[in-house]
Amino acid sequence: MNIYLVCNAGMSTSILVKKMQDAAKTQQIDVNIEAFSVEILDEKVDSADVILLGPQIRHMLPDVKKTVGDQCPVEVIDMRDYGMINGEKVLSKALKLVG
Repeated sequence: MNIYLVCNAGMSTSILVKKMQDAAKTQQIDVNIEAFSVEILDEKVDSADVILLGPQIRHMLPDVKKTVGDQCPVEVIDMRDYGMINGEKVLSKALKLVG
């Protein structure tokens, strides 16, 4: 399963990705979690199972959903979870979106 976190430059979510990877490892969940810039979304969308946007680009949600189409769920990361770098909660949200 591929969980993609998208932000402006792809750097601000890297710490959150690490926390999510740690939570997945603890829960013995086999997932690939990556962060990257919205600029390269077109290159990644075909392999995505869920896409989470950083709260700083929440205004781009309609455009991202248009780009992604029916490929996978797209949501914005909760600002509190993002700010607290709560990898476990963000991972849980991603897994729920995938079903």
